[in-house]
Amino acid sequence: MAVAERFLEVKQRIEQACLRAGRATDEVRLLAVSKTFPIEPVRELLASGQLDFGENYVQEAETKVPLLPEARWHLIGPLQSNKAAKAVQLFPVIHSLDRFSLAERLERLALEAGRVVEAFVQVRLGEEESKSGVDPKDLVAELERWNSAREWRGLRLTGLMTLPPPQISRPFFGQLRELRDQLQQRKLAIFDRYELSMGMSDDFEAAIAEGSNWIRVGRALFGNR
Repeated sequence: MAVAERFLEVKQRIEQACLRAGRATDEVRLLAVSKTFPIEPVRELLASGQLDFGENYVQEAETKVPLLPEARWHLIGPLQSNKAAKAVQLFPVIHSLDRFSLAERLERLALEAGRVVEAFVQVRLGEEESKSGVDPKDLVAELERWNSAREWRGLRLTGLMTLPPPQISRPFFGQLRELRDQLQQRKLAIFDRYELSMGMSDDFEAAIAEGSNWIRVGRALFGNR
């Protein structure tokens, strides 16, 4: 099946999930996960109307971003501090901010580059040791600490992201929504918006039902890697 056909199918699934959840379709944005795929299907999807693309690795993105500068690129994989400067140049949005030291580094680098970087704070739900992220028990207090640490001008937080265990993801989507609601009540200056980045090819309908604003879809768009 062609990428354009898969794109139409995914959009139909999004519309149906929004209808079941009583949500407007413009509340949910599709992030096409293009990691490991060559540039040709990415270009085809861009021509079909998809704007936002997600990459896991800075090094891979360095080869793609210059070829499709009209796309909006998101970093969805872990970010090492030594790759932060390049990430600021390549990605206007980072979905994997998981520690205060990285937040401070991104703030400084964004100011030096004359940019504003949007970031989702990654929350580690499900106690999977292989996953990074802020502990949910500490999240509110930790982000209150970030908020009071300095005036943030180059880095703006736009929400929370999680990668829950597969097959049992929906309760964790609900947990992330509840954490978002707690933070929203604090009205922290470091946040521009309080969106949720959650849901992938197999479970994005459940994520939409629980309030996701960004679904990260790769296989359903591009096929198996």
